[in-house]
Amino acid sequence: MTIYKGIQGFNIQNLSEDPVPTVAGWSSGGNMNTARYSVGNAGTQTAGLGFGGYNTASTGATEEYNGLAWTTSPATMVTPRQQLAGTGTQTAALGMGGSGTPVPTPTGFTNATEEYDGATWTSGGNLSVARTNPAAAGTQTAGLSFGGYDGLPTRTNSTEAYDGSTWSPGGNLGTARQELGGCGTQTAALAFGGNDGAATNITEEYNGSTWTAGGNLNTTRSALAGTGIQTSALAFGGYFPTSTTQLAATEEYDGTSWTNTTSLSTARIRLGGAGTTSATLAFGGIISGTPSAATEEWNGAGSLTTKTITIS
Repeated sequence: MTIYKGIQGFNIQNLSEDPVPTVAGWSSGGNMNTARYSVGNAGTQTAGLGFGGYNTASTGATEEYNGLAWTTSPATMVTPRQQLAGTGTQTAALGMGGSGTPVPTPTGFTNATEEYDGATWTSGGNLSVARTNPAAAGTQTAGLSFGGYDGLPTRTNSTEAYDGSTWSPGGNLGTARQELGGCGTQTAALAFGGNDGAATNITEEYNGSTWTAGGNLNTTRSALAGTGIQTSALAFGGYFPTSTTQLAATEEYDGTSWTNTTSLSTARIRLGGAGTTSATLAFGGIISGTPSAATEEWNGAGSLTTKTITIS
């Protein structure tokens, strides 16, 4: 039996999947079928979900991403809406809050919650506080909703936890805000950025009962997207100081501090995001004042594994 390396002087790479790039960055993905912003999101880079949002009207349209292209689901949300939050997976998603009006007013706010099973949207238990532009974390049966605008007449610091049927109060955010990023789980969530009267760089970490201060974003921003978990998160897009100054900046969180990394190819606000710090989707939003269908895929840095095989 002969070792291949002994003959050729190098190993054969034996990979179980496509190699991960050694340099992190964004690349173009398939466009959504319906351009929209203020969209709900759930899932992963290869099994993403976009729902609701706004183009010329609030919509309940739902699209599924397979890693290459978006497919429009025959299912639409029970309550068409924009400025909602979403979490979960492509086949077990949760959508909550939002507004059915173009310019949200307290009368247009909703506390409606809906559950998606991969084929159908059904009504779930209502939020205690109707709100637009909240953030979300967790799963369909263990979800978390926090922050947003409740029209009373300010941003809210309210946090609510979902058990699959009912929302119950959680610990309040330290800083009330809307248009914030969120990710993680019901007992280990992350809230970052947003608008508390002006765009902010504040980060807070949740342990299931209490929010505490985390490391500040390097780029102050609102109307951004985020993915990942509390100790490994990604923040991207948004605006500062106003919505006409759109950002492409991307940052990665390690549980303590944020680090600047490769920016989105195209700056945008009010976009959707799904995935992890190694594989994320960014989709929809507003680009230069226009609703967008564009999708970008983030692939985190990694290394190739070399294995030695033998031949006879």
